[in-house]
Amino acid sequence: MEEKKEKSKAEQLAAKLLFKSKNAYETMSADEIKAAYDYCEDYKKFLDGGKTERECVKEAVKLLGANGFKPYALGDAVEVGGKYYYDNHAKSLVAFVIGTESLENGINLSAAHIDSPRTDLKQHPIYEADGMCFFKTHYYGGIKKYQWTTIPLALHGVITKADGETIDFCVGEDDGDPIFYIDDLLPHLAQDQMRKSLADGITGEQLNVLIGSRPFEEKTSEAVKLNILSILNEKYGITEADFMSAEICAVPAVKARDVGFDRSMISSYGHDDRVCAYPSLTALMTLDKPAHTAMAVLADKEEIGSEGNSGMQCEVFFDIIAALSNYFGVNDAKVRLNSKCLSADVNAAFDPNFPEVNERRNACFLNYGVVVTKFTGSRGKGGSNDASAEFMGYVRNLLDAAGVVWQTSELGKVDQGGGGTVAKYISQRNIDTVDIGVPVISMHAPYEVVAKTDVYQTHKALEAFFKA
Repeated sequence: MEEKKEKSKAEQLAAKLLFKSKNAYETMSADEIKAAYDYCEDYKKFLDGGKTERECVKEAVKLLGANGFKPYALGDAVEVGGKYYYDNHAKSLVAFVIGTESLENGINLSAAHIDSPRTDLKQHPIYEADGMCFFKTHYYGGIKKYQWTTIPLALHGVITKADGETIDFCVGEDDGDPIFYIDDLLPHLAQDQMRKSLADGITGEQLNVLIGSRPFEEKTSEAVKLNILSILNEKYGITEADFMSAEICAVPAVKARDVGFDRSMISSYGHDDRVCAYPSLTALMTLDKPAHTAMAVLADKEEIGSEGNSGMQCEVFFDIIAALSNYFGVNDAKVRLNSKCLSADVNAAFDPNFPEVNERRNACFLNYGVVVTKFTGSRGKGGSNDASAEFMGYVRNLLDAAGVVWQTSELGKVDQGGGGTVAKYISQRNIDTVDIGVPVISMHAPYEVVAKTDVYQTHKALEAFFKA
């Protein structure tokens, strides 16, 4: 039998002093890898069922209800171990479990967003031109406009009619449904267009959704438009004026699918940031009677600055903390002071096809686990939360103790660009906050890619945090 060779002093020091991130497949057992892949099957169903923030809230409420969570209204009585959710205008959600310790010891909070880049219909969207009928749109969030042409689209949303009735609207997802389409020039006639930059090749006003070409049976002006409106009126009872009180968006008419011969990745619309929202929910649903009260926030409008009464800047999220503090007779400011938040948002995975935008030592990689992002922002950390060393130390030790595979990252090279999250709006309330989430390839594209191991490690990280 061969004798075990004693490590040299350099090898011993290297093991003690040097740091190297590990690929999840190097540390996860076969059983845990299977658990990760199984976990992602339900995640794919969540993605397919929730392509808008409204649909995400509905999917979340179904999951929470099936796991013993009850509706909560501001001022309601609560109990230790009680599980509750607050549905905010059907577009954002707060779910929480009351812990055994005093609320004054703080809340363990996660905050993700459930809106994704897309194209929204304008208030007067429908028009006819040269025998074709279109919807005018205004894009939502940061997109590469050219990516949204010549792909199958579905229309999702709600319409409030003149009589006050609000109806759900979804066309393009079922196999028997028609799909919709934004056209582009053929390369044979695109010489002028192809001389333009990628940013200018397609303009915002050219993102018009093709919806029909058949004229009404009787000869009349705008015959194609009239035919489309007659179809919509017959099926939904709506008129052209009803689009003024509608929220309808065009999203990719595609399902979440495995990527690669090894099925190790998932491609889907809306990973940013539903890939963090779902683990926040599933981690919360594992709790029975945690020591600290645990809370998951699913916010809207992050992609346009977290504005409005469903975005993270809305007071309602902190009204809930204040209402709970008041119920238990503790100081709201002290509760926030002692609270901790993992702002669950994605980061941009290193892409070897575009290495020039990253500083490799401070980038995140697929299959290297959940990403802890100390700061976001742009250029001189503008618009960033920038977590403290003490809180980074807390999170680091927490994840290591729970056996979570994790990594750190910034969002691209200095001065290359950058981005923001909801973290700053939470930390402004004197809550220690850091970003944590999944690395994404092709972020903000109609079809993004994540690794299954990273999704699962995010669930593990949030579960450990909620149980701390």
